[in-house]
Amino acid sequence: MSEGGGDDDVESAGETDGDELTYADAGVDIDASEAATAALIGAVGSDPDAGDSASDYAGMLDIGDRYLALATDGVGTKLLVAEALGDYSTVGIDCIAMNVNDLVAAGVRPVAFVDYLAVDEPDERFAEQVGEGLSRGAELADIELVGGETAVMPDVIQGLDLAGACVGLAAKDGVFDGRAEPGDALVGWRSAGIHSNGLTLAREAVTRDHDYADACPFDGYETLGEALLEPTAIYTDLLDPMREHGVRGAAHVTGGGWTNLERLGENRYVIDDAFDPQPVFEFVQREGSVPDEEMYRTFNMGTGFVAALDPDAAEELAAETDGRVIGRVEERGEGGDGGSVAIRGLTL
Repeated sequence: MSEGGGDDDVESAGETDGDELTYADAGVDIDASEAATAALIGAVGSDPDAGDSASDYAGMLDIGDRYLALATDGVGTKLLVAEALGDYSTVGIDCIAMNVNDLVAAGVRPVAFVDYLAVDEPDERFAEQVGEGLSRGAELADIELVGGETAVMPDVIQGLDLAGACVGLAAKDGVFDGRAEPGDALVGWRSAGIHSNGLTLAREAVTRDHDYADACPFDGYETLGEALLEPTAIYTDLLDPMREHGVRGAAHVTGGGWTNLERLGENRYVIDDAFDPQPVFEFVQREGSVPDEEMYRTFNMGTGFVAALDPDAAEELAAETDGRVIGRVEERGEGGDGGSVAIRGLTL
């Protein structure tokens, strides 16, 4: 664990002891995943840096006076928690949220969504629950559900998998540039909890000595599984205020945790007033003996969405949207390789 620039003291999400657990130990190697993604992009001939419509969060097509944007994502291993509890009522919200939030980070208004449900055998009960969640997520995001596909594949799927794709539209002068500038302020918005990222690590940590149906030791939930199933927050309501206040770029804090800020350019992102992590993060860290750095490289740790903009506009944006000015953008150090994030005594 490397030390930060002294911007604030180290504040652990929770004490750790015993065998330390990392995301790779739990079965997900982020570096290997990024290499595989790069290989896929190279094989299909895509150039993510080509043209002024490039975005790290959405694919954009020039359709004349506007961009048509597409994003796709799934719920991931959060579905295993839902399966263990027999409660699929919220995972549809996660599926919507993971897609629409990516479009919002690009400065695009989400419009419509299609889902893909793959199962080993048909089950009306969980299909109805999934549908209820998708309907609720679409309502929260103010988008239309325009159909989907259910595939029965017992030789491929054990249980179920849920994913989807979202389409959005944006005027050409409405999309975010996507690049922060030194001197910018960073405004953050609270997450709802773990969201739909890092569940492989969280599940491994929680089930070392507990079951999902065990009573939750912190307030707000009856069981530990219920805390893990807290739906991903939806940030579509931020789009208009961010445009009005001249946001240059935004980051949806998903897989990779706080290193998502590096998508905004090779700067130093100094976080000195982040939201406190919810108790579920403290529990995961303690039960899994997860190092501080691993927590911030894997989870949102209480902040689910971040925007970079002129500091003169940052306080007003934060006040209008229940956000908070959480930090600033600085030039990277001389000889630095890429960007970095300094948070709670860590440098990521």
